[in-house]
Amino acid sequence: MKSLFKVALVASAIAMSSTAMSATTLKLAHAAPESDLQQDLSLFFKKEVEARTNGDIKVNIYPQGQLGSDKQMIDGSRAGIVDFAMVGLNNYNGLLPESAAFTLPFMFPNRETAYKVLDGEPGKEVLTSLEAFGLKGLGYPENGYRNMTNNEKPIRVPSDVKGLQMRVNGSKALNDMFNELGANPQQLPVSELYTALETGVVDSQDHPISVTLSFKFNEVQKYLSLTQHAYSPLVLTMNLKKFNKLSDEEQKIITEVAAEAVAMQRELSIAKEDKMIADLQAGGMEVNRDVDGAAFQAAIKPVWKAFVAKNGDDMIKKIEVAAQ
Repeated sequence: MKSLFKVALVASAIAMSSTAMSATTLKLAHAAPESDLQQDLSLFFKKEVEARTNGDIKVNIYPQGQLGSDKQMIDGSRAGIVDFAMVGLNNYNGLLPESAAFTLPFMFPNRETAYKVLDGEPGKEVLTSLEAFGLKGLGYPENGYRNMTNNEKPIRVPSDVKGLQMRVNGSKALNDMFNELGANPQQLPVSELYTALETGVVDSQDHPISVTLSFKFNEVQKYLSLTQHAYSPLVLTMNLKKFNKLSDEEQKIITEVAAEAVAMQRELSIAKEDKMIADLQAGGMEVNRDVDGAAFQAAIKPVWKAFVAKNGDDMIKKIEVAAQ
């Protein structure tokens, strides 16, 4: 009897070992802290993928730029070193110049319109175009509307931006916008931004509310002005070769869970935004809602003209049609 029991234990151990060895472990990377909504999406994605594949696929999460900057995560994902990458769409403007149309200032009047376009034909076209660069586009998580913060004064009209040492991301449209408004834009990775603000290398920046809170920029910035000057989507991608190696059922699970994770995170972003603004105020920021949006839209018209002159207006027209 003892002999049979030992045999059963050995067989069980071998079976468990075999299952563990056959499991596929994938890396998911993003740049935000664990307190950010990007981590909420990542945890949902991990939980659901692992549950629906019965543990055959494991997802390990690497937040806060552990696997590199946005550019490094994209390069790593293309090379297969990173399996999933979640970065701002603006970081793909070099590979897909037309995708910069989505992040033109004041492109989307509200989130609902942005979702409609991103989930519609224009957004799908960009995701499909990523395959030429070895990436499987899985969807557009929420980053949100960008708002300006600084240490000088509330931003109410375009002239208030003049002279600010403004940190900018890799978006040419936003670089052009701040140049047009008379700021001095400086490109810096988000991982270096807190220190740059703290030491005065730059005195202002623009990010969605959730990022401003999760990176604790309220500790080194006095004024938050709700300019909502650009909608800033993220893109969730997977290494295309890794995706193609999965079974049909596993591919289906990945794409379905990605869509559900994006929808969940968008809803969470909307539901939590007022509380996040209140938390920033409680953390010492002065919040300014008195922004002349019409004046800003008039002031940045040359940015749109420059984009069209370089890239044409095909994507802008597709976005306008999809937004109707």
